[in-house]
Amino acid sequence: MNLNSLDLNLLVALDALLREASVSRAAMRIGLSQPAASHALQRLRDLIGDPLLVRSGARMELTPRAQAMRGPLAQALDQVRGLFVPDDFDAARSERQFRLMMPDLAVELLMPPLMEKITKAAPNVRIDVVPWRGPAIFTAEFARTIDLVISIGDAFRGFHRQRLYTDSDALAVRRGHPAGAKLQRREAFLNARHVAVVIRGQNEDLIDAWLRPKGIERRIALVVSGYLEALHVAARTDLVAFVPRRLIGALSKQMSLMTVAPPFDPGIDEQFMFYPTRAQMDPGSIWLRSIMLSIGHEMERDEGRTP
Repeated sequence: MNLNSLDLNLLVALDALLREASVSRAAMRIGLSQPAASHALQRLRDLIGDPLLVRSGARMELTPRAQAMRGPLAQALDQVRGLFVPDDFDAARSERQFRLMMPDLAVELLMPPLMEKITKAAPNVRIDVVPWRGPAIFTAEFARTIDLVISIGDAFRGFHRQRLYTDSDALAVRRGHPAGAKLQRREAFLNARHVAVVIRGQNEDLIDAWLRPKGIERRIALVVSGYLEALHVAARTDLVAFVPRRLIGALSKQMSLMTVAPPFDPGIDEQFMFYPTRAQMDPGSIWLRSIMLSIGHEMERDEGRTP
């Protein structure tokens, strides 16, 4: 049989005819006129090479070929319908693995509340976190492996973005630092020795790229590849780390750090969640994104309550 010439509507009519064993009832079942149903039956007879329905006294009966087709046809139509219905995501039963890309500061801030929520709702779901890489080395092949990206900016092709939370940058210094609060003054800030954070795929610390047009050059004493490394160094030396304020707040107690406002307005940073365009309607992706967005909203709400 040449499937290119097969009208799917004929299969729907065939299913009704086999279920009802009556042209008139089949017509009512699928919303056709009786002449249209009779025409469909004739086309099916020609196509299949079998009468399908034969008169026996006052009623119609299915031929042996028609009887044999009932089950397989119903199953085939159910499978076809299933192609157009998105799969549900059963979080409680799912064993799906999600791959997330984010910088270490996002791991520190987002992963504890994320894993707490996932452990309760989806204990068998696995989260793999890979280190953040800049758009310049974010290849198409690598992008196909990623379910979510947490980052600033908007340069990830093939991904939609949603704002997750806002932050601002501040200075992190160890408690007892000889300059301490004096770093709020421009002169002390310029005299301090800084640790810069240059993440993979970047040429310099984003802070320095922002400060240079303002005529400000920091004294860089050390370059590291992550924010947590910068904070660990600042906690044990007199180096100053210029990093997101939320990260300092999250670790200030356990690392004995204090937050110092810089001598200029650092502005507001927006942290975004990116997800692949191909996964826009994927139930699992929608589920994960909704949890991540709820965490971002909770962070913003909790900061609003801070006196």
